[in-house]
Amino acid sequence: MAQITVYGADWCGDTIQTRSDLDSLGVKYRYINVEEDAAAQEWVKRQNGGKQKTPTVDVGGQILVEPDREELELALQRNGLIEA
Repeated sequence: MAQITVYGADWCGDTIQTRSDLDSLGVKYRYINVEEDAAAQEWVKRQNGGKQKTPTVDVGGQILVEPDREELELALQRNGLIEA
């Protein structure tokens, strides 16, 4: 099963929304606060052309940047984590 990691910041509204969406869908994920993890912060910047964009979500190797619920659900469906 694909692993999901949410790289975000506790103060970020989009991070809060993405985590809420995952919780409401019953999908387990790992959360990393980039403000407390320098290596994670660098990883996020590498994914986003040097910018720290939160949340950046890794769904089984598929990278989503600031996804809306529809984009998130589609990625979860593609990875067999939720049904269509």
